[in-house]
Amino acid sequence: MTGSKPIAAMCSLNHLISLIRTIAIVFLLSLLPASGHSAEPVKTQSLGGEPIISLLEPEEKDVKGYRLTYLVDAPLDVFWKFKTDFDSEFVMSNALILSHRLISHSGNVVVTENRYSTKPGAVFRWQTTVFPEQHLLKFILLNPKEAGQKYHSGYIQLEELDQKTKVTQVGYFDFFGASFWIKYPFYGGMRHFLKHNAKWEQDIIHDLKDRYQEGG
Repeated sequence: MTGSKPIAAMCSLNHLISLIRTIAIVFLLSLLPASGHSAEPVKTQSLGGEPIISLLEPEEKDVKGYRLTYLVDAPLDVFWKFKTDFDSEFVMSNALILSHRLISHSGNVVVTENRYSTKPGAVFRWQTTVFPEQHLLKFILLNPKEAGQKYHSGYIQLEELDQKTKVTQVGYFDFFGASFWIKYPFYGGMRHFLKHNAKWEQDIIHDLKDRYQEGG
């Protein structure tokens, strides 16, 4: 056929472009810090508008970890109410969340289900244990296999800082491709996901302050 050579040439060109793109991504990933580095303590002076992400070195084999730290321009009691409002419609304003549902709330234990745009085919069922006196939330993924993971847990600690709230989120996880995920610098990678959620909270709390004010 007379068109076979141009088609073959186009296929070869597309393959070459794909190969170059793959090599470029691998090269970029190689420039990022390795996951085995321990995280340095976050100094209060270094906290600004930009969320800070540090990689952790868990003792468990194959488990990866991170520490996310950021400031929110809201008093501690106000932001605590925001973080523990598990059945509010505001969650759907986060572009990375496709669906959110409160499954159960018994005492200080809450179970919710989320679907994320970065993995739309999976349902993540989270159990969160609330510790009001410590302003602490501990979370664990109840259905890791269904969500394509082996393990995922962590905690969120809120602290008062100059009439604002310092948020420290620590997570530990294990799933196929985790080493790639923590280094992938584009949409869907760990850093993009964590920073997006932190900045979303920093922005939306301005619209919700009155709602969570004492007596509001």
